[in-house]
Amino acid sequence: MQAQRPVPPVLAGQWQASPCGGAALAGSATDAEEDVELEELQQQQTSEEPEVQCTYNALRVIGNGTFGIVYSAHIPETDETVAIKKVFVDRRYRNRELQVWEKMRHPNIVTLKHAFYTSGESHDELYLNMVMEYVPETVYCVMKRHGKQKLAMPNILLQLYTYQACRALAHLRASGVVHRDIKPQNLLVDASKGHLLKLCDFGSAAKLGRGRPALVAYICSRYYRAPELIFGATQYTTTVDLWSIGCVLGEMISGRPLFPGESGVDQLVEIVKVLGTPSRRQVLAMSPAHFNFSAPAIRPCSWRAVFRRDVGLKFIDLLAAFLQYDPEARIQPLQACAHPCFDELRQEHALVEGTPLPGDLFRLTPREEKACPAALRERLVPAWHAAAGAAAAAI
Repeated sequence: MQAQRPVPPVLAGQWQASPCGGAALAGSATDAEEDVELEELQQQQTSEEPEVQCTYNALRVIGNGTFGIVYSAHIPETDETVAIKKVFVDRRYRNRELQVWEKMRHPNIVTLKHAFYTSGESHDELYLNMVMEYVPETVYCVMKRHGKQKLAMPNILLQLYTYQACRALAHLRASGVVHRDIKPQNLLVDASKGHLLKLCDFGSAAKLGRGRPALVAYICSRYYRAPELIFGATQYTTTVDLWSIGCVLGEMISGRPLFPGESGVDQLVEIVKVLGTPSRRQVLAMSPAHFNFSAPAIRPCSWRAVFRRDVGLKFIDLLAAFLQYDPEARIQPLQACAHPCFDELRQEHALVEGTPLPGDLFRLTPREEKACPAALRERLVPAWHAAAGAAAAAI
């Protein structure tokens, strides 16, 4: 996130807009299935929600990048503050971010509220504006604040942020979606709501499954890029996000990036320094095309040598479970949530900075429930929470 500053003239002022939902741009025939799904979703939204005119008064820029710009805005009709991501529309391509994001309804994923189009300075310029809930901070900001004070992040924040990020990834996995840009800047935090975390930015996300276009390897911010992507793999899965969240956990623990490579090759060198040289089996699991890969034999480094001595063994065990060369050997999101590292969160009267934990911490969505075996659910949902839910349902 860039520092907050006034809105530039091109954004200043206000717009009146009604939701455009998932208005699709021109696409190829291979997108027919998505078009049908999108049309059904739009019909459902139309039947359930009356069209509401909203006025968006731009306030200030809160982030920017190659994708476009994000700014906060005020809606006078509802006295609500929202964030709006404004991206240039290239009419040659379909905007897949809107298609993927609008279907993601989860307490740990930032909610897409509306979307509308605006014109640019020239008549042929078109911009898509995606209106989302406003969340004031990021994990990156929280880390930097502790770093400036020369303080380690409290264990409760490491637990809360990692747990909630895993909940979001579990929902994506159950939805057949890979995010491909998990990093501290894309994990939003609201400390006033028990450090509620929400995953944002689906600009790099992709839908997985048969008949989908080939994936690209050059994706994901470098420090958080899974080794199979560095090897150039294009047949990867949601496990690349699990590597990324492991890197985020390591950064929260140490206060600095775990693998700070200057290039793709340098990134792999940084990984090998810690994990050691991958075996032939591990290389083939990452990228079968690299069956002739060879490198000097380097022994793995002890995680104890990487972090401070006071870092708990449970955190190191979980981190090691994420950061596996073999994508299929990485711990899956819901299994990670059941890890003993998070047992303190499951205590009935647990608090963070004197505030109750987020209310949906143990309330699984239908998609998560479907992907969660009964034995795992018993480990995930504390008995006191299950009992409270059953009592509420009986009323």
